Amino acid sequence: MQTARNPLAAYNERVKLFANFLNAIGLGLIGFAVLRPLTESLGNANLSALWWGMTGLAIHGISHYVVGRVRKEVKE
Repeated sequence: MQTARNPLAAYNERVKLFANFLNAIGLGLIGFAVLRPLTESLGNANLSALWWGMTGLAIHGISHYVVGRVRKEVKE
């Protein structure tokens, strides 16, 4: 027995997976920006850590935008 494919559900699942991927990368960069200076020394927190943190926040924000691209089924 073959099941019917739902292209809308497949599209939405791909969008959610991509948003999750971007979110994981963004949060990893934020974690790297915070934890790296803490493991070395607090005096080592410099502009590089700020750059990593801001990049992580930007990618995290893009993941929120991507989730907004999820389509809803229109009932007629």
